[in-house]
Parts: sequence; C-alpha cells; structure tokens
Amino acid sequence: MRDHEPAPGPPDRRLSTKEAAELLGVKPETVYAYVSRGQLSSRRTPGGRGSTFDAKEVEVLARRNRRESGGSPGSGGELTVRTRLTFIDKVRYYYRGVDAAELAARHSYEEVAEWLWTGRNHPGAAFTAPLASAEAARRAVDALPEHSGPTDRLRVAAVAAAVADPLRFDLAEEAVLGTARILIPTLVTALPPLHPTHRDEGPLARRLWARLTVRPVDEAKLRVLDTALGLLVDHDLAASTLAVRVAASARAHTYAAVSAGLGVIEGPLHGAASGLAHRLLDEVLDLGDAGPVIAQELRAGRRIPGLGHRLYPGEDPRARALFALLEEIPEAAPALAAARDIVATTARHTPLHANVDLALGVLTASFGMKPSAGETIFAVARTAGWIAHALEEYGERPLRMRPSGHYVGPKPPQHVPD
Repeated sequence: MRDHEPAPGPPDRRLSTKEAAELLGVKPETVYAYVSRGQLSSRRTPGGRGSTFDAKEVEVLARRNRRESGGSPGSGGELTVRTRLTFIDKVRYYYRGVDAAELAARHSYEEVAEWLWTGRNHPGAAFTAPLASAEAARRAVDALPEHSGPTDRLRVAAVAAAVADPLRFDLAEEAVLGTARILIPTLVTALPPLHPTHRDEGPLARRLWARLTVRPVDEAKLRVLDTALGLLVDHDLAASTLAVRVAASARAHTYAAVSAGLGVIEGPLHGAASGLAHRLLDEVLDLGDAGPVIAQELRAGRRIPGLGHRLYPGEDPRARALFALLEEIPEAAPALAAARDIVATTARHTPLHANVDLALGVLTASFGMKPSAGETIFAVARTAGWIAHALEEYGERPLRMRPSGHYVGPKPPQHVPD
C-alpha cells in the first residue's frame, strides 16, 4: 500500500445512539425518529443493550440534512430553511438581494410582489380578480356576522376563492403564479367598501383604501399605503410564513397554504400588533402625554406595543421608511408626535426603538381607519410573500418540514386507566 492511500475503515462500522446523534447534530431521541421514518436502520448490540447504526447510513443522512437545511452538525440546522427570498441584516433587509425599502419606494406593491415571485422586473404589473372568484368570496364574506374581524373575512374569502377554482391542485410554478395574481385582488374585493359609490379600479392600494376608510385619497396618501404594502410583503420566516411552508411541504394547494398563514397572523404578537399600537396612540392623543399611558401599561405588566424587534437592534427599517413618508402628510403630524412621545417616554425605562407596528398604527390613526385596519394591510401584503415561500417549498422534498417531538411524558407502557 502506498503511503498516501488511506487505510480502509473497518467493515460495517457501527455507531452508538450518542455517536449518531452527534454526527447528525440532533438530540439522541431524534435518531429513533429517523428510524421510524425509514431513513435509518438500527440493530441491537450483542446482549440486547442499546441500538447501533450503520456509520455510512448516518453520514449520508447527515450530508443530505446539511444540503437541505444550510446548517451543519450542532449548528441548529434543523431549524434553518434555505431561501432566496429575503435577507435581513441589523439595519436593513433585502428582497432577492435588492434593498427592500428602496424597492418599495420606487415600485408598486404589485411590482414588488412580482419581483419576489420571479426575480424579474414587471413594470405596470396589475392584479385582477375574475368575476367568479370575486363573487364567491363576496357572498361568503357577506354571510359572516357583523362583528367579524378582518382576518376572519380574509380567511373565509380565501376558502371561497379556492372552491371557485377547480384547478387549485395544480402546483406547477406558472399555475401557482396565476393563482397568486387572482387570489390577492380577490381578498381585497371580498372586503366591503366603506363608501357606497366606490368603483374598483386602479392599483390594488387604491382598491384597498376604499375598504379601510371613508376619507378621500390623494396621491401622497396612496403612496404611503402602497409603500406599506411593499415593505410588508415578506420578512423571512415569521411565524405565519413558517406555517405556510409547513402546509406547502405537505403539498397543500396555494389557497390552503395562504389560509394557514392567515390562521397564525391573527395573534397579538404578529399581525394584530399594529391594532394595539393604534389604540395606544389614541390614548396618548386623548391625554396629550405619553407618560401616564406608558405608566399604566407598565403597572399592568403589559408589553408596550409597537416597540422593539428581535432582528433589529435599532429602528425597524420598515418603520423608518413609513415615518419618512408620513412626515410629508400634514394629517399625520399629531399621531407622529404621539409615536415619538411613546418612544422617548419608554426609553427612560428600557431602550426600545419603533417597529413597523407603531408605524402602521400611525398610518391607520392618521387616516381615519379602525385599529384593525393595520391587520388587514399586513395580511394582504404578506399574502404575496407567503405565496413566494410556498413556491420555494413546492420545489423541495415533500414533508421535509416534519420535526420530531422531544417526549417528556410518563415512560411507557402505562396501565390503561379504569
């Protein structure tokens, strides 16, 4: 044997559970989950104590996991999803490598959505809801009780639009893109306009405005809403986006994947957070001072809405972009001043910066919208991002979004209770 040739390893080298777990970068109990799914084989050691695993099988599985997750053993790669859509650093974020705030400032929401979906520029992109889809969604939403919230209505609209689309199970890329261009305007159209003489025409932001406030819109205000939609299209793996990817991993159709996202976004720590910020702003505007309002929140042990973001040590770049536009709108001056007062007052207790929920609260409070309007804006905007993530997931191995539970209950077998 020549010196530079490696010596052959022992035949049928076996690994203990602990060794296999270390190589895979998982907990020992997860190794047995791989066995139950048929991804690894095991056998008992002589004497029946413990299980061993073929080293080659474990190494192949470890390499495949690293390729799919972008992680490495011990790096937490199981919770990592490779994506080409959004990159977030400490001061800004990017859609397919392009600064998202600049993209939203220069392009309509529809154009931003097309960029995220295809990576190509689509000047003048427009979304139109087919009559059958729009009518099915409207009828379903109209049947809901009056007190229904915006996300209730959007979820029902998505289900109704799905039923009206017999080709919804086609998950080819072009079919999914066609669904996307239909579903988003259908969601907007399904919401009742607040002015009886309104006619749906123009960009999506204009159609959505009519569902959020009775006040007339001009180009400056429309630009604020359209930019807000573009800024909110995607933000990496937020909770609702992860739910969408799990649904897409199980090959749920696009409408169902979006419905999964809508089911998560209603939480007060996600899409509904802007409504809490809006109400806080209203209280500060009523009293003329943030001090007593913040004091009451702290005394009650409540988190101050609209402040802080775990991905940004400073101000949320989405908030920064919206505040800059709102400063050009005279009607927004009182709410902007209240927002600054909230940030400054809270800074005496803990140094937190404004996030996009506070900026959305300023937008909705300034334009005569209900507190729930921010949730509607968020959900409509994020639908485009959810579909982009569903598209990515449809191209991956099915059912890969299947983590294993760490069982901590009573050790089986237990007696069946009488």
